[in-house]
Amino acid sequence: QVQLVESGGGLVHPGGSLRLSCAASGVTLETFHVGWFRQAPGKEREGVACIDGITGTTYYADSVKGRFTISRDNAKSTVYLQMDSVKPEDTAVYHCATDWLLSRLCVSWDPGDYWGQGTQVTVSS
Repeated sequence: QVQLVESGGGLVHPGGSLRLSCAASGVTLETFHVGWFRQAPGKEREGVACIDGITGTTYYADSVKGRFTISRDNAKSTVYLQMDSVKPEDTAVYHCATDWLLSRLCVSWDPGDYWGQGTQVTVSS
C-alpha cells in the first residue's frame, strides 16, 4: 500500500527558507517519480516541482524556478522540497504525489491517485 506523509510546514517570513519532507512507503523511489503540488484557498492546484525517480531529472514550475529545489534520499525513502526566498504567494497546503508515469506527474502536472494529506506553509511578516 502506497503511503506518503508530508512534514516541515509552518510559518515563515518573506525571504526566508523552509524545507518540506515527503516520506514514502509501499513504493520504490528509484522507479517511481515524485512531485510536489500546492493548493491555496480559492485557487487551483498547482504543480511546483517534480523529480524523475530513474534519472534524477528535475522539473519546476516557472513560479518557483530558481527558488525551490527538489531532491531525494532513496536510502531514507524521502523526497525534499527546499524553499528559499519565499513569497507570500507561496502560501498554500503542499502535497507530495507519486506515480510510475513520468509524463503524467511531471509534465501534465497530474498528481494521480497517490498523494499525502499535505502540510501547511504560510508566508507572512
